[in-house]
Amino acid sequence: MTSEELHIEFEDAVKRINAYTEPFPADFLLRLYAYYKKATNDYGRPNSSKPIINAFKTNALFQVQNISQDEAKAEYIKLVNNYFLYRK
Repeated sequence: MTSEELHIEFEDAVKRINAYTEPFPADFLLRLYAYYKKATNDYGRPNSSKPIINAFKTNALFQVQNISQDEAKAEYIKLVNNYFLYRK
């Protein structure tokens, strides 16, 4: 898969997540958050009003610090596809 194809598939996965109205499990959201931030090269600090949430987000970012932007996109896509595999 080319980098352009990967980016298109990544954008489609982001749209699927944003369109879904049911709540997601917290651990799933943290992984999505980390892969998304890495995939988009967004290295801004977490900005939740709750310090504990910022700590979890920061930890999630540390866990993906050694992967490439394309690897993060691929992992995000895989995570989304697996989540929706058995859902409506």
